[in-house]
Amino acid sequence: MYGSDRIADDLERTTFRKAEKKYKLYYDNDSKSSKKKKRPKHVDLSEVLDFKLILDSYNQTGDLPAGIAAFQFGFDRPVFSLETRPGFYFIPGALSIEEQCLWIEESLTNFPQPPNRTNHNAIYGPIHDLFTAATESKILVEDENIRPSLDSGSDVNNGDAHKWNFYEKDVASSRGKTFKSISAPALLRKLRWSTLGLQFDWSNRNYNISLPHNKIPDALCLLAKKLAAPAMPTGEEFHPEAAIVNYFGSGDSLGGHLDDMEADWSKPIVSMSLGCKAIFLLGGKCREEPPLAMFLRSGDVVLMAGEARECFHGVPRIFTDEENAEIAALESHFLQDNDLLEYITTSRININIRQVF
Repeated sequence: MYGSDRIADDLERTTFRKAEKKYKLYYDNDSKSSKKKKRPKHVDLSEVLDFKLILDSYNQTGDLPAGIAAFQFGFDRPVFSLETRPGFYFIPGALSIEEQCLWIEESLTNFPQPPNRTNHNAIYGPIHDLFTAATESKILVEDENIRPSLDSGSDVNNGDAHKWNFYEKDVASSRGKTFKSISAPALLRKLRWSTLGLQFDWSNRNYNISLPHNKIPDALCLLAKKLAAPAMPTGEEFHPEAAIVNYFGSGDSLGGHLDDMEADWSKPIVSMSLGCKAIFLLGGKCREEPPLAMFLRSGDVVLMAGEARECFHGVPRIFTDEENAEIAALESHFLQDNDLLEYITTSRININIRQVF
């Protein structure tokens, strides 16, 4: 067995990995069912912490489950903490419906815009107006041996002798099958991350301050500062310098990891959940410590600072079925925008805001 195989095998056996597999989306092996009609396997959710129910009970009786504390911090709702995970804070329903809708739209239309980088850069270069192209069902086509012009407009330019352009369906078809192409709706569904502010270099796992970037919008900075306050050291203010936006579709997950590239771990990561409900795993300082599972709903905010920054965490599951997604309020607000509605009914967006230095 090769060394990498041994590592993979070891990871499969860790307590954290077992929890990931427990909650991950699997389908029943029913040969009579078509792919579209496959039924998700039943998952026992009885051990998943539900802060929405905890909040409702606390507001009615003042009681809390063992190991959970609550305190007020200038919000219209309590902030919850876990005795076993110092530096972890959960604010259920922290974002209003209006705020959720605003940041969902921004996450799809503006945050992936160049010079901000996305997971598509490595293959296609910077892509302009992806969401608009997807709503218009355009096709991204590679034009070989065409030197990119300085005035590229809304074209996609990866900086070499190849140039990618969006075309209408009929125009793309007329170019034949000799050209590489992919539909804009497919590209949108393959969007996994975008970066705001200081750009994170995934290959080297550090922030590359030399890369061009757009500043984090002022409104998002102000919101992040307000939300971060419960986790900040006394007398200090949060300075949002970078953000990573994650995009999840049905069946997607985020494996257990640490966010350890920032200089000062006493400052929190501010994590905003948008869209379909998910399960979040919060482990310990090694993968063998049993993780806590909890629901994340649209509008929930999680803060991780201090010791909590050393805890493995991940998202093994999102719920896109009508019964469990819990996005009825979002659907009502997006009734006049079918494109945003269609996306968010099967997706989750997570905005993670950080102070880098």
